[in-house]
Amino acid sequence: MLLRRTASLLVLRTLCFAATLALLFSLTFAQKPPSASAGRTLVLPRTIVSGDHATLAVLDASGRLTPGATVSFSNGDRLKTDATGRALFVAPLTPGVIQGSMAGRESRTSITILSPSETAASVIQVDSIPQIASITDRFEITGRGFCGDADANQVTISGDPAFVLASSPTSLVLLPPADLRPGRASVDIACAKRFGPPLEVVFVALSLEADSSPLAPGVHRQLTVRVRGTRDRVTLEARNLAPDIAELQGGNPLQSSSSGGWENVAHFEIVGHKRGSFQISIRMLPSTPRPH
Repeated sequence: MLLRRTASLLVLRTLCFAATLALLFSLTFAQKPPSASAGRTLVLPRTIVSGDHATLAVLDASGRLTPGATVSFSNGDRLKTDATGRALFVAPLTPGVIQGSMAGRESRTSITILSPSETAASVIQVDSIPQIASITDRFEITGRGFCGDADANQVTISGDPAFVLASSPTSLVLLPPADLRPGRASVDIACAKRFGPPLEVVFVALSLEADSSPLAPGVHRQLTVRVRGTRDRVTLEARNLAPDIAELQGGNPLQSSSSGGWENVAHFEIVGHKRGSFQISIRMLPSTPRPH
């Protein structure tokens, strides 16, 4: 049975002037995978170790893992993602910086190759971990002693398995469990009989509120995003996916901080250009990792 995961954005869609809220996060089985050409996002560990294994992933526009996607590196190496939408590879032997890209995409992702002497560890050590993360988006932990083969890492959040998107001996990129509740949660890591230190992350959930009445040209509409799980301020990014229908006031994309406190909210405003469907995506930007 093939496992499919998606990790994506909070999206407000209006179709025929009816507002609908969709949270693009799901765990489904026997779902038809996206085509190889649908890959949009290359997920790589921040650092890899010379001559050691590492795992990457490719996601489509909806955050679904994408099998069969071709990934090229600036050193000439090429590979394809497997049935899980990930690929296990061996890091080049020469330390330095290389870039990865997907076939047909101009964007490139840089990763640093470290020497084994820089990263040797007999136990799992954690150098940084986010203070706050979204329950529906990926986050990264850096350190030493992780497994380059993603599935060889055992990572649990509040006792439930997390999904390892990408990994190397020095980096883990994780998706939280699908049924995780907002709030503070424990994070436990093990690999090859090595165990990490006790860790905690605050996970937040976003909900989007908007007037569902018809949007006409020139009409202003306020979007309210509520943050659950923390009273701290978080940084949100709104992106207008249909700028011909409506304008996101202040720029596209647009960043804004939530208010913090018990009513932890952020506001965005749109104005209609013409009748039709509009789509606004909201995501929480990663918090500054804290040293551990």
